[in-house]
Amino acid sequence: MRMKIIRIVCGILAGVLFAVMIAATACSDGTASGTGIGDKAPDFELKDMDGTQHSLSDQKGSPVLLNFWATWCGPCRSEMPHLEDISKEWKDDGLVFFAVNMAESAPGVQEYLDYFGFTMPVLLDTARTVATSYNIAAVPTTYFIDKDGIIQDKVVGAFPDKESIEKYLEKLVK
Repeated sequence: MRMKIIRIVCGILAGVLFAVMIAATACSDGTASGTGIGDKAPDFELKDMDGTQHSLSDQKGSPVLLNFWATWCGPCRSEMPHLEDISKEWKDDGLVFFAVNMAESAPGVQEYLDYFGFTMPVLLDTARTVATSYNIAAVPTTYFIDKDGIIQDKVVGAFPDKESIEKYLEKLVK
């Protein structure tokens, strides 16, 4: 009987310790990050097509459109012209635009961009570390992040036209 009580107490203590460890690792700077609306967007560092390093934290004070895509993705291809237009037209409104390519090589991505004449800022997530931190399960997926780094909207799937993207941006860029 005594051994049974000791096992129960040890089990409870192990559960409490596990819960404390999870809570401690969920916060690094006092604010939890996640991928839901209202969460602080996970920070990242990725290189662009020229090899320049970019991080989300460097964009503080500016709204960010973060689009995850791949060259082999049909829906991504259909929305790319709209994203290209947005990247150019909303730049003067302070929007930071990043198209994050997932798991593909720089030469292959550059060939794709050149073929279609796209000039939008593209970041390379060759190891899918950022896609994993944003829980990307399908492409395209787009996050709308406000100037304070808080996720305001998330859209899974392709935008049918530029106007549908602008509806989200009008709320974000004020």
